[in-house]
Amino acid sequence: MAIAFSSAATGAAEADKIKHSIAVFSGLDKITGRIISFEVAMNETVQFGSLLITDRVCYTRPPTEAPQTDTFVQVDQVDADKTTKRIFSGWMFAASPGLNALDQPVYDIWLTNCKGTEQLIPSPSATQSTPEPEEPEAGAPAGPGNPAPAPPPASDKTAKTHHARHPDAAPAQDNGPVEVGPPPGFQPPPDNGDDGDSDQPPPPDNSNPDR
Repeated sequence: MAIAFSSAATGAAEADKIKHSIAVFSGLDKITGRIISFEVAMNETVQFGSLLITDRVCYTRPPTEAPQTDTFVQVDQVDADKTTKRIFSGWMFAASPGLNALDQPVYDIWLTNCKGTEQLIPSPSATQSTPEPEEPEAGAPAGPGNPAPAPPPASDKTAKTHHARHPDAAPAQDNGPVEVGPPPGFQPPPDNGDDGDSDQPPPPDNSNPDR
């Protein structure tokens, strides 16, 4: 039982607010001078005279913190022609009823307390945030928890430079035709100078032996 009590005390200490299901108000009728206490459940509407009071939320603080009771309430006024008009929407504080008072010539209402079921609302400082993954240090060995970084992709300039330095790379082709030379090892025939216009006499004809 001591463990359960300490756990409950720890939860209350870490809670920033305690949310209640019912808000308790006091209303003053300035004509008759009567003060009436009434309760409004969360998200419900109660009529006091010509006022419609709708409570949205009611908070208190744990005993370990400074006492503070506040509520967010909306008040509508019903006119003689049965039309409603919003005359107040905001926070009311039990410790300071004149801080956000309802300005109405006939009725006054103020918050006195919160009651009903309770729900602890943890404070933002008690909520643990998810840690971000740490970046590996420079020069750290690669492993299952520290994978090696992928090499950067080769740029177009690097690829073009490597292609230009390759000894077997073919020259770039222009829009014109490609000049094709003789095959390797080709030797042109000797030029005898016989082009049909030589001045040397033809060889003797030995076909007729009688001549």
